[in-house]
Amino acid sequence: MPTRHLCLLFNSLFFLALLPIGAQPLQRKPVYTIDDTLRGSLNTERNWWNVQQYDLAVTPDFLSRTITGKNTIRFKSTDPKAKPLLQIDLQAPLTIDSVFWEGKKVDHQKRGKDSWLVLLREKSAPRRKTEQSITIYFSGIPRVAKNPPWDGGWIFTKDKEGRPWMTVACQGLGASVWYPCKDHQSDEPDRGAILSVTVPDTLVAVANGRLVSETADKPGSRTFNWQVVNPINNYNLVPYIGKYVHWKEQYQGLLPTPLDLDYWVLDYDLEKAKPSFGRDVPRMLKAFEYWFGPYPFYEDGYKLVESSHLGMEHQSAIAYGNGFKNGYRGRDLSGSGWGKDWDYIIIHESGHEWFANNITTNDIADMWVHEGFTMYSEVLFIDYHYGKKAADEYCRGVRKNIRNDKPLIGDYGVNQEGSGDMYNKGAGLLHHVREMIGNDSLFRSILLGLNRDFRHRTVDSKDVESYISTKANRDFSVIFDQYLRSTTIPVLEYQQTQGQIKFRFQNCIDQFQMPVRWGEQQLTLSTQWTTWPGNPDKDVQLLDGNYYWTLRRVN
Repeated sequence: MPTRHLCLLFNSLFFLALLPIGAQPLQRKPVYTIDDTLRGSLNTERNWWNVQQYDLAVTPDFLSRTITGKNTIRFKSTDPKAKPLLQIDLQAPLTIDSVFWEGKKVDHQKRGKDSWLVLLREKSAPRRKTEQSITIYFSGIPRVAKNPPWDGGWIFTKDKEGRPWMTVACQGLGASVWYPCKDHQSDEPDRGAILSVTVPDTLVAVANGRLVSETADKPGSRTFNWQVVNPINNYNLVPYIGKYVHWKEQYQGLLPTPLDLDYWVLDYDLEKAKPSFGRDVPRMLKAFEYWFGPYPFYEDGYKLVESSHLGMEHQSAIAYGNGFKNGYRGRDLSGSGWGKDWDYIIIHESGHEWFANNITTNDIADMWVHEGFTMYSEVLFIDYHYGKKAADEYCRGVRKNIRNDKPLIGDYGVNQEGSGDMYNKGAGLLHHVREMIGNDSLFRSILLGLNRDFRHRTVDSKDVESYISTKANRDFSVIFDQYLRSTTIPVLEYQQTQGQIKFRFQNCIDQFQMPVRWGEQQLTLSTQWTTWPGNPDKDVQLLDGNYYWTLRRVN
């Protein structure tokens, strides 16, 4: 295609992307840019191809804080009639140097600030065939993390002995902050990824999955080649580079083949790490395999890697930076006393292997599925090892941290998550649902079913909500709408009248109703008064404190 025509095509497609952006009605709409839409939405340049595998090679330079690399993206066409254009995401100030499609150089052009359009050969792509590939060469100065993992990017730091220590944290910010990819959670590479990292021969590079090989390409450097064979979130694929040492154990879980446990820490932390990891990892696996089913990535193994930041759920290579302490940096986030006897980062980030990595949301707006279920995994860990009463107290404790500043579900299509309450309120909601179901065998079967039926899949929040309602044989849709899409917390009002108690809900959405256990009985309460025999000063204590509402007596 002549260059002038190519430019016109690029420009027309760019302006077609300037479509109205919908916002959640309960949330004040912020100002979004075209880059938010390009990154957060699927479009004609993203829909027609399905990623099969990333084959990524990168060489970081600690002194200049630059990286160079290439990514071979293997993909399949899903629409042979689509225009031969691919949107590739790579965030400034990194730049794409060149692109090759099946060995032939093809044109590429910037699209917005952080995306690019790649033009394949018009007559032969995007044909249906077993697999195609493009190789993208890139380089530059990546965004450096300001406060990882919350304000992420590439992390260039030093260990206690002044040696280079590097990694990446990019959830929310996106994997395209450090490598070119289709940066949308809905398209995980079906066959996983290969990550090859070239570093000085005084350092070790660790990544997801298993170490396939280690090569000495030239004097003074080594390349570590890692491969993960399961589908993986883009933001989970990361390298860790430092003066690492390694030890290995095995865990006999629910599957016939033992699970490989690999631990990588800085050399001077080896003796501190062994008792900490050796105690809490088996306890975590025992509890989570009971509640959620087999660890989802036996083929890739389970790995903890010491990091310079607090932690992240990098699939099969969890970032650990809690200083080998119990609690969250030594503190109990619940204030209940039950968060002091286990390492928060090991338990929480490992819970993400089931919720975030095994089950992943299509849009980051539904991120509560990742964080709410995972924070609730802490409650279930306590339940398994310390009992239901302890779990109740822990969950009620973290519930005190809820702000109710905005809905848990964010705006769709613009890479925007909801409230940070997705952790505490998400866990509180799930405990609330558990109480409404009132049958822990059934509740556990729902958790097991979620991880079995949505195994290695991407979903929407609505998929998870509907699944819970269907399996519980109750319509919880209004409950999910209340707690996920609203900031108001229902008030259960009660009053005494002639030896009876009257109940009703206020401060809630229209048509709100809820099954409530009252002693041995169950009532379905709504915004209309329901009358029941009883003494409010005595019998109201029969209402379970695990429900997430405000209780108020009225005259």
